[in-house]
Amino acid sequence: MNYAARRLPRILLFIALLAQLAPNARAQSEAATRYKAFDSKGRAVKLEEIIEALDAADVLFVGERHDDATGHALEAELLRRADERYSRVGGKGRAVALSLEMFERDVQTVLDEYLGGLISERHFLLSSRPWNNYATDYKPLVEYARAHRLPVIAANAPARYVSRVSAQGPLSLSSLSKEARGWLPPLPFPEASAAYASKFNLFMSGAPAAAPTPAGAQSAQPPPANPHAQANPHASLHLLEAQTLRDASMAYAISEFLKRGGDPLVVQVNGTFHSEGRMGVPEQLAHYRKRARAVVVTIVPVEDRTGFDAASMSSLGDYIILTDPAR
Repeated sequence: MNYAARRLPRILLFIALLAQLAPNARAQSEAATRYKAFDSKGRAVKLEEIIEALDAADVLFVGERHDDATGHALEAELLRRADERYSRVGGKGRAVALSLEMFERDVQTVLDEYLGGLISERHFLLSSRPWNNYATDYKPLVEYARAHRLPVIAANAPARYVSRVSAQGPLSLSSLSKEARGWLPPLPFPEASAAYASKFNLFMSGAPAAAPTPAGAQSAQPPPANPHAQANPHASLHLLEAQTLRDASMAYAISEFLKRGGDPLVVQVNGTFHSEGRMGVPEQLAHYRKRARAVVVTIVPVEDRTGFDAASMSSLGDYIILTDPAR
């Protein structure tokens, strides 16, 4: 069986999930078995309430598990609804952009060329280093943005520079050329907060995740396996700094878009670890744009979606969406 054939069942599942998320009574009833959304106090909410909360926000952070098919469908639906409410004809006239952890900042030109119809999808994929699950999980986001002329921000730090920091520390970035440093946030990038460092070190130690404190100092659910783990045996010396470079890069890329004025809105998609508890990228964003207003959504695959465990979930974000892990 070829690659395209292997991918087809998941693509069909994604299409089916999107159809079930469409605004009609029967579809919503079916979709309700696959996800449930709550605010941080455990009150059940609809997706539209999350979108309406963006009236007073500059950034919507959507934290995902990278293998969660229902979560990916929800991201596409949130992007569509945000676009329709804020930037489409009859909307509020805001500039809406999609920002992705899944693309690194040095491929922004390639991404822009594809969105603008200047290059083929084949050349886009050959030159942009997409994640292995791009075709099934992130292509719908990019294609929606392309069809509706929304900017897409390649937000992550280039992996080669993250690896350099892992092995040699943040000061090693000063040896890069001016052009290379242009793909990074201003150096030196801010350090991780004490709460984030504690959370990260707990995760790296392999210890079970503790329930979050009221301030969100700990992750409520074990985060997904780190897709950025380094093979270098010496990398453990600076793994926190490498993780922080990714957070700072995404935050800086978002802040640069927000500077354009006109009350812009960014929909940022990243792994849950980067934004849950308003840590990681949201914290770093405050360094670059102090008054930026954020709404944080954390998507968590769980077997039991009948209720909300306030002790373990309330500090994960402004909204928590529980999804079916089997999908």
